[in-house]
Amino acid sequence: MHRALIFAVILFAATITAFAQDGNTLKLHITNNETQKGVAAATVTVLGTDLQATADQNGKVEIKGIPNGEQVIEIVSHGYESIELKLNFPLADTAEQAVIMKITYEAGEVTVSSTRTGREIEAEPTRVEAIDEEEVDEKINMRPANVSMVLHESTGIQVQQTSPTTNTQSVRIQGLDGRYTQILKDGFPSFGGFSGSLSVLEIPPLDLKQVEVIKGPSATLFGGDAIAGVVNFISKVPEAKPVTSMILNQTSALGTDLSIFNSRKFEKIGYTLLGSVNYQRRFDVDKDDFTELPATRAVSFNPKLFFYFNSRTTLAIGNSTSYQTRKGGDVFVLNGQADSNHQYFEKNKSFRNITTLNFDHVFGDGSRLNAKQSLAFFSRDLTTPNYAFGGRQFNSFTDVSYWKVFGKHALIFGGSAVYDSFRERTPSLSPRNETRAAFGAFIQDTVDLNERVSLEAGLRIERTKDYGSFALPRVSFLFRLTDKLTSRVGFGMGYKTPTMFTEEAEILLFRNVLPVGTNLDAEKSKGGTFDLNYRGSIGEKISYSVNQMFFYTEISDPIILRSNGGGSYAFSNAASRIVSKGFETNARFEYGFAKLFLGYTFTDGKAGYLPGTRKLTLLPTHRVNSSLVLEKHENFKAGAELYYGSRQTLDDRSLTRSLVEVGLFGEKTFGKFSLFINAENIFDQRQGRYGQVVFPPHQNPTFAEIYSHTEGRVFNGGIKISL
Repeated sequence: MHRALIFAVILFAATITAFAQDGNTLKLHITNNETQKGVAAATVTVLGTDLQATADQNGKVEIKGIPNGEQVIEIVSHGYESIELKLNFPLADTAEQAVIMKITYEAGEVTVSSTRTGREIEAEPTRVEAIDEEEVDEKINMRPANVSMVLHESTGIQVQQTSPTTNTQSVRIQGLDGRYTQILKDGFPSFGGFSGSLSVLEIPPLDLKQVEVIKGPSATLFGGDAIAGVVNFISKVPEAKPVTSMILNQTSALGTDLSIFNSRKFEKIGYTLLGSVNYQRRFDVDKDDFTELPATRAVSFNPKLFFYFNSRTTLAIGNSTSYQTRKGGDVFVLNGQADSNHQYFEKNKSFRNITTLNFDHVFGDGSRLNAKQSLAFFSRDLTTPNYAFGGRQFNSFTDVSYWKVFGKHALIFGGSAVYDSFRERTPSLSPRNETRAAFGAFIQDTVDLNERVSLEAGLRIERTKDYGSFALPRVSFLFRLTDKLTSRVGFGMGYKTPTMFTEEAEILLFRNVLPVGTNLDAEKSKGGTFDLNYRGSIGEKISYSVNQMFFYTEISDPIILRSNGGGSYAFSNAASRIVSKGFETNARFEYGFAKLFLGYTFTDGKAGYLPGTRKLTLLPTHRVNSSLVLEKHENFKAGAELYYGSRQTLDDRSLTRSLVEVGLFGEKTFGKFSLFINAENIFDQRQGRYGQVVFPPHQNPTFAEIYSHTEGRVFNGGIKISL
């Protein structure tokens, strides 16, 4: 009897021990150190065992069957610093443990903010292209004064010059007019309307962490203006280690740039500070007495304060101020030597001030509240010898959103209000004042349907002043076909309320352009993208990725500007649609310290109201982007770039010549500073070499449509300091 009892006790103890050994469970919630959102697909391994699990879309993971004793838990995710935890099992506290992973910003593994999910780009159902900090830094060497070069060399994006004398520019995506592209800075839309053609010229790039591009209708999260797509410039945030960087640049085209960035984070407060100065002398490369680059004076000052109330609550308050004068035209006039034959000039004087507030709070359950407010003021005066146009624009943007996980679903819902007012400084008999207001509510759901398929779907309902209400759905799928092959499919709808500030009106300097009025219909769009992305390797030394994307966008009731026969120009809704469709191919190869980028874009853009072939103007059907970069980190960087654009259709339906552009660049680092040199367009491809740009009479000229560079070959070089 006693022997049986002893045996039963031993058996019971062994059972309990075995159960304890197999029953230890570890629950983790893994979050991003900057966004406090879950790190999807993080891999958790109990070293020395075969126990491993992957975090879900919310960053949560559970591992069962962990043996007793001290165990080392390894947590790994692309783009983050790996973590090792030493834990003794059984745990005294079996509740879910919080783990925070720090972003490393490795190339190709970045977290995007434009979709508001905080997911890594590889796990995001919406197709987002990210130009990382390394690429931005490379483009800063080429053009430190503004972000035009950052965008110019991306597939599917054109930075289109709108004035031959003052070099104003707009951003086109997939061949569509610049007014269909939403330009954001840290999620704030303060760069449209009257200020649009100067926007990319007034954003210094030195404080940028990355640039995010969403192509195709994106109105669900960003409102009606995002028909062709969204470009979101993301600023750097302060870190505990102080950062100071400076760049001084000089160009052969008589331009000088100086930019300084400084940032630091303390326990309860942090700051970033950017200052930029650009001085450009008038530049007439073809000696026709008219400038290709205007005389420019530009100053920008952007301070931002960050308040860290606790680990979960942050308030960022920023202010961006810029002042710019651009004067081009007859060089004799600019030299103070005007006479009866030398009279023409074109002067832009602008002032911009943007104040932003961004409040972010993470609740105890992991949900998140974000509130944004911006107030933007823009003043611009445009003057020629016998004409002047000027005005003031005020913009207010308010956005509140709440993010929370419900089971497998990560929901974002919120609302926004946009108010935009333009007042002409010297109104004519037909005042061209504009007031736009829109109030919207939106919801978006992101869910991993299974290990292979993720879905992101959203809907925005927006009410506008004068133009009614709009329902704007959007849906995106991510298919993980294999470990190396993924596919994304997206569809969305958008709208654009009528405005006088289009590329066509800008080219006319708004002269004799009649007000829009309230009798027009809003432009409406629908479209989508489909892509395949493959990552692989050749042997052990060559890695590569290939992306093939197809796009389609259709705009109904497009607003066009036409002469009314009485010397004036009036806006109207065209009866036929604009359709832009095509595809982009991108390939990237890496071998040691060499990187090769190849890009090709085919764009078939047509408008039913245009004669002949109906092709959209100033749009190359074929475009090639390529770049070879040799780089050893903190040592040197060198490379070559080649770009090709096929013939473009002009307003009179004639064709331009095709264009080839080649550039070379190099940078050598010596500890805390580096020297750089860049040769842009070394074979001097410019429009003035192939035809007249300025037409007589000399004292009151007209100008050709601009389809290429006007300034030609430019060398630049300088010094960068990083402390």
